[in-house]
Amino acid sequence: MIPNHPLDSNAYPAQSDSDGQRPDKPEEACGVFGVYAPGQDVAKLTYFGLYALQHRGQESAGIATFEGNQVHLHKEMGLVSQVFSETILNQLPGDLAVGHTRYSTTGSSRVVNAQPAVVETRLGKLALAHNGNLVNTTQLREELLRRNWDLITTTDSEAIALSIATEINAGKDWLEGAICAFRQCKGAFSLAIGTPDGLMGVRDPNGIRPLVIGSMGTSPERYVLASETCGLDIIGAEYVRDVEPGELVWITQEGLASFFWAEQPKRKLCIFEMIYFARPDSIMHDETLYSYRLRLGRQLAKESPADVDVIIGVPDSGIPAAIGFSQASGIPYAEGLIKNRYVGRTFIQPTQTMRESGIKMKLNPLKDVLTGKRIIIVDDSIVRGTTSRKLVKALRDAGATEVHMRISSPPVTHPCFYGIDTDNQDQLIAATKSVAEIAEQIGVDSLAYLSWDGMLKTTGEDTNSFCSACFTGDYPITVPEQVKRSKLMLEKSATC
Repeated sequence: MIPNHPLDSNAYPAQSDSDGQRPDKPEEACGVFGVYAPGQDVAKLTYFGLYALQHRGQESAGIATFEGNQVHLHKEMGLVSQVFSETILNQLPGDLAVGHTRYSTTGSSRVVNAQPAVVETRLGKLALAHNGNLVNTTQLREELLRRNWDLITTTDSEAIALSIATEINAGKDWLEGAICAFRQCKGAFSLAIGTPDGLMGVRDPNGIRPLVIGSMGTSPERYVLASETCGLDIIGAEYVRDVEPGELVWITQEGLASFFWAEQPKRKLCIFEMIYFARPDSIMHDETLYSYRLRLGRQLAKESPADVDVIIGVPDSGIPAAIGFSQASGIPYAEGLIKNRYVGRTFIQPTQTMRESGIKMKLNPLKDVLTGKRIIIVDDSIVRGTTSRKLVKALRDAGATEVHMRISSPPVTHPCFYGIDTDNQDQLIAATKSVAEIAEQIGVDSLAYLSWDGMLKTTGEDTNSFCSACFTGDYPITVPEQVKRSKLMLEKSATC
């Protein structure tokens, strides 16, 4: 995400659309994991949990384990499988662990900003893993500097950890100190926090980012925290429930205790978690997200039909909606694009000559499926339009006679301030162009987005219980004007 304070003003060098390397998607939030399981290999459990959450962040990974009052920490830049080995995991003993896989939101992509953030307190060390983004980081950091804390990172996560330490050092216990600190934080935060005495799981009063509780099914019962249920499934833990907005769960040898620390919690789960970020096999609202994404496709077919021969989806995130579109329209679904799933996030960039010659690192069209066909291609979103334009050209080059695009979410017109990188507003194609202009720019025969109303009603839940600010500009948590100005480039008011 574009940084929220001056220290980060040069953290993200400008990149032109022509370089073709920035994904044409909102960048993922982070993944957090925590486990309290005395007698078990908590480091390996956390490793596999993070492995299942790898889609939420690919820049860095870290695990902190607690062996009594001693903390063992390992974190590096890279994917989970690159950061950890059997040898490293064997050097992380303990009964409790906290893990994190990161996409930088506040703070640049450097190893010093990798998590968990570990700080010293009067009661011992705490290790904090954070998913989300605060909107009052500047104020928190100024207060911490006034209290003579030595800040070593540029992250809002460190600010949360040090705010807890401040309260602990003033004489409070773990729970009192944490709750006092959370009440000073404004924005999105789902946290897994390790201490010598137990494990905390916390969500902000709006529950913008997800956090779930799992049970290891042992006696005595041991618990797991994860950003998504797929992080539970991989280690055989059973989903118990979500951590509620404004709730703190405290997991110790006594079991699990719950505390509601926010006075008026109001659920506003990020709708993009359901559309795109979370894995399709993760459970939200008592069903897999695959089922919700199928319904998005069916609703899209009702709203924006087209006379074509075949439906295809953009792997992997567009496929469930494409299948749903096919089911509702009766038009056959086929695989038209093959994804190279071994590319990942490579740091070796193609040369300009390679890019100009049409290097296809991630997606390759199936010519015998596409030749002579009128097609609809379904995707979950368009952010800048650069990838979509190249993809449409590749489909036409592969023989498609007509290319129609359908998007299973509304146009993204506003940036996110709560833990997702959606660019500055002037880089969001739908903020500057009409649907017809976008269609012309990306080269499709027709383009249609799912309606905002259709997206929300398809959840089957209270439509007021979601944050959809990236589609509407209606931010559920007040964003300071200084922070707004950094990303809302096109607002008409004098302050924005």
